[in-house]
Amino acid sequence: MAELRWNPLIKDWVMIASHRQNRPQMPKDWCPFCPGSGQVPDQFTVYKYDNDFPALSQTPPTPDDVETELYKTKPAYGKCEVILYSPEHTVTLPELSTPHIRELVDLWTERFEDIQKDENIKYVFIFENRGAAVGVTMPHPHGQIYGYSVIPKKIELEIDSFREHKEETGRCLMCDMLKDEQKAGSRIIFENDDFIVFLPFFCEYPYGIYVSAKRHIQNLSQMTDREKTNLAQVLKEAAGTLDSLFDYTFPYMMCMYQNPVNSGDTDYHHFHIAFYPPMRSADKIKFNASSETGAWAHCNPTAPEEKAEELRAAHEKFLKNMK
Repeated sequence: MAELRWNPLIKDWVMIASHRQNRPQMPKDWCPFCPGSGQVPDQFTVYKYDNDFPALSQTPPTPDDVETELYKTKPAYGKCEVILYSPEHTVTLPELSTPHIRELVDLWTERFEDIQKDENIKYVFIFENRGAAVGVTMPHPHGQIYGYSVIPKKIELEIDSFREHKEETGRCLMCDMLKDEQKAGSRIIFENDDFIVFLPFFCEYPYGIYVSAKRHIQNLSQMTDREKTNLAQVLKEAAGTLDSLFDYTFPYMMCMYQNPVNSGDTDYHHFHIAFYPPMRSADKIKFNASSETGAWAHCNPTAPEEKAEELRAAHEKFLKNMK
């Protein structure tokens, strides 16, 4: 079974993908993403791999005959891709060179541009899950790309906020946020010529850093050559900063927010990336419990200004260890 089902309580679509339960457990001594597996080229730097068990497909099956006047269904149309970061099985993002990560940025850009050619796709979501704490069972470094036929609710809310701020002030919401963050200074971790890394004023996670383009751009395709290289560098340092906090590979969910596609004028949106690390200390997980999950009312048990100071020290530590 693979279909979308309408949740009338929050006006959002839910992906039902029961076939993914049949995914096989990988043998401990074999990885489909490693050269020699027969699944990928023998030589590559970064590589696009079509998901073997996609939740969304450009040739989706007909939904089950379960629709009612209230409960709607629609085909699970879309695209699911895996992006391999490296042929090495255990390397992590901050261990890769900046030129290597730049190739990853170029591949992300290429896939964003290609997937949006399908007019049925309305949002291209690039993300990475890292670490057992967020459910990762495949240690080979990789991220994913989902092309949705609908705009997910959280992203819809963010887009509406960008639009409303533009209509009310004539300015970009993220540009104004960056001005506030730069004026305060206390939540900024580091920056380069084109990107700023900070713990936002409203940070939901103790170490939930944001990466934002300084220039008002909407997506990867609009970046200059220098911006793409600086994005590669800033991602290396951002992930390395998290790893340097407690000297181990820090789990996180990394989510890239770009403008919707095939959805009209969206130049009010602003490119940014959010890291959602589930740890609140070296050995304690910040679970999304009842308030966060049931009411979407997050509670951060730490002060962003204090954690930003901790992260700045971790960033300096990472830079020192790079030398």
